[in-house]
Amino acid sequence: MSKPRSRVSIGVPVYNGEQYLAATLDSLLAQTFGDFELIICDNASVDGTAAIASAYAARDRRVRHVRNDRNLGSTRNYNRAFHLAGGEYFRWFAADDLAAPESLARCVELLDAEPAAALAYPRTRLIDEQGHAIRDYEDRLHLTMPDPTERFRELLSRIGLTNAIYGLMRTAMIRRTGLLGAHVGSDEVFQAELVLYGTFCEVPEVLFFRRMHRAASSSMTPVERLEFYHAEPGRSLEMSRWKRLLGLSRAVERSPLDRAQKLRLQAYLARAAVWHRNELAREVSDTTRHVVAGLFGSPSS
Repeated sequence: MSKPRSRVSIGVPVYNGEQYLAATLDSLLAQTFGDFELIICDNASVDGTAAIASAYAARDRRVRHVRNDRNLGSTRNYNRAFHLAGGEYFRWFAADDLAAPESLARCVELLDAEPAAALAYPRTRLIDEQGHAIRDYEDRLHLTMPDPTERFRELLSRIGLTNAIYGLMRTAMIRRTGLLGAHVGSDEVFQAELVLYGTFCEVPEVLFFRRMHRAASSSMTPVERLEFYHAEPGRSLEMSRWKRLLGLSRAVERSPLDRAQKLRLQAYLARAAVWHRNELAREVSDTTRHVVAGLFGSPSS
């Protein structure tokens, strides 16, 4: 007989996460809502990650350890974790963060009560390497307006640390999106697309603890972040602002909005491009110089 499908899937993408992985898994397995599968998507780690993940999988039948043959880069590994999931609801969970025991239950409760909601996320507390509180963080993404174009604009104007992406989402709605693109800022694009399909609801309790430390993606230098996203050592350039803008435009076109609504949002994005024209022009200039230097050598060589 086949194993009954779990109601919730939790994807834990990880690369070289031995320092915090066990604490993260302990916090997830201690959830008061227990009907879930936990998929550890190991991105060809070269530290002790595989041993830790395998030990948890052997100990708890809800845990599955999937190891990639090679490092796919961060966003592709996140997407793979989603593709491996089978639950009605899905959440990503970073391998260095923590969840309060009631976190999953409160999010399930909210999604069950709000059929129009695409995502339910708890409030966030930032913690340090030792797990000590730094401060509470206001995500301000409780977006329950009936107009999806208003939710889209409000999300882009409010979004900061993108903590809400670790909330609980409806799997069926995620499948309608383009998931995460292979570029810096694709997490913002994904959330902006998802909010076109349903509302975002905040659980008012602090139940998510995001760890801020030197190896976290939020603390990386631009070059380190590019390597993290693409798994390409030495990569130093990406037209991330242009890719973000293009990703948002494509998200609007994929959405179920009518033509008038789509035109309004495309006009909004065009105005944003004009507002940020200097940064966009700088990316074109930097990329052109990089390509020319690669073809003909730098002037000093």
